[in-house]
Amino acid sequence: MFELKWIYELILLLYGLSLIGYFIDFIQNNRKANVFAFWLLSLVWGLQTFFLLAQVFIKENLPVMNVYDGLYFYAWILVTFSLIINRFFRVDFLVFFTNLLGFLVMLLHISTRAQSVMDDEGVALVHEMLVVHITLALISYGFFTLSFTFSLMYLLQYRLLKQKQWNAKLFRLGDLTKLDHFSYIAVILGMPLLLIALILGITWGYVSEDTFYWYDSKTLGSILVLIVYGVYLFLRVVKGYQGRAISLFNSAAFLFLLINFFLFGSLSNFHF
Repeated sequence: MFELKWIYELILLLYGLSLIGYFIDFIQNNRKANVFAFWLLSLVWGLQTFFLLAQVFIKENLPVMNVYDGLYFYAWILVTFSLIINRFFRVDFLVFFTNLLGFLVMLLHISTRAQSVMDDEGVALVHEMLVVHITLALISYGFFTLSFTFSLMYLLQYRLLKQKQWNAKLFRLGDLTKLDHFSYIAVILGMPLLLIALILGITWGYVSEDTFYWYDSKTLGSILVLIVYGVYLFLRVVKGYQGRAISLFNSAAFLFLLINFFLFGSLSNFHF
């Protein structure tokens, strides 16, 4: 398997980008994001099918005889079902969560194979999983910071307008509607990245030789950060909160993110 490690990494990359596209479509009902995600997932399905057929016709073995191969076949089935549902039906909720589960199963297959083989390539893959986990988490934090900045600018602009302070600052801060929208978009981009980062981190915790604790302060804190921003999207998309109220909530969410990064990180057993 791991002589073609880069192809498996490509599958995970395409799968992750597809998941981001489906998440944006799920939140915004964005048809372009849906089409983008569909074609990326089609590429994933094509690569998966190639390896599946190679296993069947070259090695003359249906990959269902052990737990590792079974996970791969299961992931292929989920991708197939997802493509069919996306092509002929419009069930965004089902498509997004089916792909989220499929990504997790595919990641489990690759990581457990790496653990069982544990040659140089397998060890490298486990290490790269940790690097990608940290990188994606920090990028998502970057988007959340950007969102917080827009919210802060919104609140300052709102205050200046309320006090009728017509000065240069008022015009340089930007339009309230745009600030509110940009803050929202930044959260939409940060959420799936943090979700994928958590999936990678938890999977790495189980397949690496390091001790992993579900009750570790940074692990629980990161899950809570994801939940808090999930509540933000719920209030924004479902409840229709906009403007000052959602900007205040977003500011509070960012403060919790900072607590998780600095305080919970210092208390963690294996995070920095």
